[in-house]
Amino acid sequence: MTKDVIALTPKMPDVWALLTGLYAGGPDLGVSAAADGAVIQLHGPGGRPLVSVEAPVLVQVPGEAQRLLGPSAAGVPLPFWWTEARASTAVPEAERLAAAVCGRLNALLGGITWPAGAARTEVVDTSAVPAPETAEPGTGGEPQAAAGSGRTEGGDASVTARAAVGLPAVDVLTDSTAVVLADRPVIALTSWLSEILREASGSRRALQIVTPPHVRLSPAARTTLARVPNRWVVEDPDCGYYDGLSGAVLRWQGGTFTPALTADGRATVARAFSATGPTAERQLHVAFRTRHAADPNLLLGGALETAWRAFTGAPPAGWGTAEPVNLPWSPRQLTDLAHGRAPAATHLIAVGDPARPAAGTLRVTRTAAGVEEDMLLILGFGEDEELPLDAVQDLAGVLVGDHALVSLLVSVRPARRDLTAPPLLEAPPVPFSLTLGPEEVRGIGLAHARRPPVAVRPVPLGPAAGPALHYPLGDGRDPRSWATFQQLTQHLKRG
Repeated sequence: MTKDVIALTPKMPDVWALLTGLYAGGPDLGVSAAADGAVIQLHGPGGRPLVSVEAPVLVQVPGEAQRLLGPSAAGVPLPFWWTEARASTAVPEAERLAAAVCGRLNALLGGITWPAGAARTEVVDTSAVPAPETAEPGTGGEPQAAAGSGRTEGGDASVTARAAVGLPAVDVLTDSTAVVLADRPVIALTSWLSEILREASGSRRALQIVTPPHVRLSPAARTTLARVPNRWVVEDPDCGYYDGLSGAVLRWQGGTFTPALTADGRATVARAFSATGPTAERQLHVAFRTRHAADPNLLLGGALETAWRAFTGAPPAGWGTAEPVNLPWSPRQLTDLAHGRAPAATHLIAVGDPARPAAGTLRVTRTAAGVEEDMLLILGFGEDEELPLDAVQDLAGVLVGDHALVSLLVSVRPARRDLTAPPLLEAPPVPFSLTLGPEEVRGIGLAHARRPPVAVRPVPLGPAAGPALHYPLGDGRDPRSWATFQQLTQHLKRG
């Protein structure tokens, strides 16, 4: 059975609807708030956390339900309310309780429950749920989620109990690591996952997500779990566990998943990770940075929208701080959010129309030099679809002229059209072009930057007195472009 249940409703779950859902476990359940009130937790005897229910989110962006939940959620009309319940994997009754919470919401408000067939409305008897242990948590035993059991075997029961109290939806908490057991088609950077990440980072813990091998990551979740010390842990009947991004065989040791080293200290790669063939689907990766003078009238998001239009003919469909992306695209609104959070950095996610898979991230930071936007736009293409590489140089020119471009790196990667990352070996992106903005060229020295020791002739963009330089690196297919790119960057660093 799944550990996550989601109600997608056409009407907003008001207080009375939520109360009806929360009483699915009877009047003896305890209720508390977490994550500054954004999460409601249902507790069994002795305060044992059973289910965490997130505040409903109004989704106004097309395709988000299908992108994250699969075809069964494709028919949900916009707008809709997304209410997510996550059950504790340590208590079997918790999964039934989460299904009853969402099922009651759907019974009152309409819509559907994900996964299909999970909804129920009867009261779930939680009187037999054991109270949590009270001992201090230690390193704990190996988290087990095989066959969808959702159990934590061989460990200290107090670890799970304390984890759920301190961090909503955490299954195992040790001194070094917060472990989440998850089983859904796509692991996305949801608000609850963002909250776990923030709390884990604040307590100097790693976030490790354990999934079955059929699970994939959204681009935003992949970026998050690729950062040290976080990790994507994939179950495997052959080796036990492996890292879904590197393939390293893992073992549970000292309260965390670490690489299982051979006698001579080498890491090994799981066979399941390498069991994949070449794909004809491709992704276009566009990584770029802009820098603006601090100005109260500055409007952010323009460079990202410009790139999006250059490759798709339309602006992003929506933006948000987490997934599902819920807000229609609005540079004004995202600017207001970033301005309100300054001087702290703001991390945002954008998605495109479902017909052309596209996802982007935007990080806004205030620096001594001004306001910087770091952006990554990824677009997916099928076997018979042509990549719009002819638009790259023109885009670079517009970004230089209108958006204070610092740098632009475009690359092509053989990977899934839907942009999700499976726990399999994927080829690295092949560099297609590099563009340096006028300030970067000036810092390197124009004469030096114009004469790289490779067969690359940069194209000047912008004013002749202080141009940007655009370096074509290949066709996006030939891996030898990596050698050209490395020689070029080494030359530029010596400028």
